[in-house]
Amino acid sequence: MNTSPSLLLQAAEQAAGGQTLPTGALYVVATPIGNLADLTLRAIHVLALADTVACEDTRVGGALLQHLGLRKPLLPLHQHNEAAAAGHVIHRLAAGERVVLVSDAGTPAVSDPGARLVAAVAAAGHRVLPIPGPSSALAALSVAGDATATAFMFQGFLPAKGREREAALAAVLAAPGAQILFEAPHRIETLAAALAAAAPMRTVTLCRELTKQFETVHTAPAGDLPAWLAADANRLRGEFVLVLHALPPTAGDDDIDPAALRALDVLQRELPLKQAVALAAEISGAPRNALYALALSRKQGEN
Repeated sequence: MNTSPSLLLQAAEQAAGGQTLPTGALYVVATPIGNLADLTLRAIHVLALADTVACEDTRVGGALLQHLGLRKPLLPLHQHNEAAAAGHVIHRLAAGERVVLVSDAGTPAVSDPGARLVAAVAAAGHRVLPIPGPSSALAALSVAGDATATAFMFQGFLPAKGREREAALAAVLAAPGAQILFEAPHRIETLAAALAAAAPMRTVTLCRELTKQFETVHTAPAGDLPAWLAADANRLRGEFVLVLHALPPTAGDDDIDPAALRALDVLQRELPLKQAVALAAEISGAPRNALYALALSRKQGEN
């Protein structure tokens, strides 16, 4: 944003100043996930009116305020001090302050600190007002192109390792709707390998560095992801959001040509699921996704 801070604040006040913004309230403000131009005029106006800004990292929050030409008292609020910081926020609200909550990027309390604060403030009888804006989860979902999904679930980061991670991934793969996952760069290859092994035909949209200069959106079968990542070291850098597309409708035996069923039965006894489905589809001309859904449901029924 090249607009001077004073002109930007004036534009924000003109656009959003007609709305009543009560004192003694907590404002949950979404901030950019990488591109400052995504900060809304309403968010700027609320930040200008704030008496205190609670930040996941005061260095990041302070830099944002400085960019806007604002100086505000900053209160650290992160995963290690959220319970204690909530008491300070409630005290300020009781004194009639407007307190703004921001995370380092995106919408607070969504895979970021803030949910405990919101619950404590509401329990204390103070208003909590959302100031919506950038969200990497919804941004990824919007470009996934999953037309079959009738619902989606935000999963965030899976457990880091061990049986807890395996169980969480199994639950994600079994869920019928689109699943939104976050992943760190040092674990993206491991996640891609796990998805490829467990559900090679499942469509995945991988988003990297959303809204930033090197933004990447790639949609492919899960089985292709490890090779795609390995083809360019730059693809392993940045922050990742993955959309696991919804499971295709399960086809019954009566919905698929008998010749395709016979081919699938024979091939599935001798080959891994991905290869069996691909060959059965090529031999019979039946839709690959329908064969895959049927083969997967049969395999799960055996377990």
